[in-house]
Amino acid sequence: MNQLEQLKKFTTVVADTGDFQSIKAYTPRDATTNPSLILKAVQKDEYKPLLAKAVRDNPNGSTTVIIDQLLIAFGVEILKIIPGRVSTEVDARLSFDTEGTVAKGRELINLYQKAGIDRSRVLIKIAATWEGVRAAEILEKEGIRCNMTLLFSLGQAIACAEAGAQLISPFVGRIYDWYKKSTGIESTGADDPGVQSVKRIYNYYRKFGYKTEVMGASFRNTSQIIELAGCDLLTISPDLLQKLADSNEPLERKLSADAAPGAGMVKIAQDEKAFRFQLNEDAMATEKLAEGIRAFCADSGKLKQMITAMR
Repeated sequence: MNQLEQLKKFTTVVADTGDFQSIKAYTPRDATTNPSLILKAVQKDEYKPLLAKAVRDNPNGSTTVIIDQLLIAFGVEILKIIPGRVSTEVDARLSFDTEGTVAKGRELINLYQKAGIDRSRVLIKIAATWEGVRAAEILEKEGIRCNMTLLFSLGQAIACAEAGAQLISPFVGRIYDWYKKSTGIESTGADDPGVQSVKRIYNYYRKFGYKTEVMGASFRNTSQIIELAGCDLLTISPDLLQKLADSNEPLERKLSADAAPGAGMVKIAQDEKAFRFQLNEDAMATEKLAEGIRAFCADSGKLKQMITAMR
């Protein structure tokens, strides 16, 4: 078996793309999208009709309404290809607005249901800010499952798990980027700080019995993926999926619930004050969270400009 086939024995493989053809090629169970991926997709000729239809069907709708319709259109098409779930992201401008995030999550789920999609097949992606965590807590109690994104620290992960979030997406590659820039060291394998962060979160969840799923995300190379084989899920870009498919090197399971080391781990109390202080003490997590929110907002803005130009 190639490495992708071996990985699927231990871990649920998720496609990190809005490209339908890539999703078909690698047969993942789930798929994730975000504003940057959608923006990239609609610039391709094969996906421009989806954007054109969203604009045409909403002649009096705001650009925000049209973007929501576009997100749902992509999600519906993706769900025709995969057997599992699709993740659809809440507007990053709502990252510090609990009420706004809850309202948007409900709205997106209602749009999916109007399109004939059961809510069990949709994860609402929310930034793992304190306000986002509180929004997820409310939505989860209503049966709306959440994928907590832009997650860079154990403190964020603990807050998400205690709120009952379905899934978290710790960003391996962006953690790696920060430390590479900060130290000048290109760490690989088990020494990669992004890999170490996900392992720490995974082991903490297993030690203290949290049910929240861990999905490593934002990979820069296959070494990071191989070191996390056995993680609940891994969301992987098409280029790295292809590299795994092209390799027949043996791949071993590195993480498992039964073998999760918990020695020396103590449970960390988490409330708003602790969350904010822990995040503040972690320069990497603070900077990457803010940067990620800004980047998603910028790409949403570019999408709005495209829509405005078409009207």
